[in-house]
Amino acid sequence: MLSVELHAHSELSYDGRDPVELLLEQAEAVGLDALAVTDHDEIEASLEAAAKAQDYGLVGIPGMEVSSAAGHVLALGVEELVPAGLGFDETLERIRELGGIAVVPHPFQKSRHGVAPHVTTEQLASADAIEVYNSRLFTGRSNRQAEAFAEEHGVPMTAGSDAHIAEMIGQATTEVDAYHPSAEAVLDAIREGRTTVVGKRTPWFISIQQFGGGVTRRVASMLPW
Repeated sequence: MLSVELHAHSELSYDGRDPVELLLEQAEAVGLDALAVTDHDEIEASLEAAAKAQDYGLVGIPGMEVSSAAGHVLALGVEELVPAGLGFDETLERIRELGGIAVVPHPFQKSRHGVAPHVTTEQLASADAIEVYNSRLFTGRSNRQAEAFAEEHGVPMTAGSDAHIAEMIGQATTEVDAYHPSAEAVLDAIREGRTTVVGKRTPWFISIQQFGGGVTRRVASMLPW
């Protein structure tokens, strides 16, 4: 079993804070086996992290968090940018064309661009996996909705810390029954549902800190200087 962080953001995300080296150091320190850096509509930091992961004893999984027209979708295992703004079905198709898998994060939380309000049941069930535990939710309701949906429709389940600062890496992990430690083996195991969700909620004051810092950085990024 490999302990994998599938949802984390670097400083390349508009609401992220830390360089990939700090994310990798934290992943190593908390005993993870693999890490996917999934920046918002960016991939360069993830590719850097995947290339450096072996130096930290980790499997590096390239990826990103795509802003589809319906909401956010994690593209895991891709090494090229998936364009933002595509329809949900086209986003999933593009991810698969690039050799990746499409995981829907926090699907039932509308305030954080969850896709559930904007897609049909059949569309949501067509994802390769659903994130059923996101550690940054203030209540467990949305997580429970996601888990119930995945169980009812037979969709593989994952967890993610959705960390925007390095200290939160490893708050929620996906235990993957992979045949060997590689990105390909991890993705295959997720597709086949050989996963177990493990996690704890990010402390509320940390979530507020991450949110506040993200707003500040987003505003700063829009200024002309």
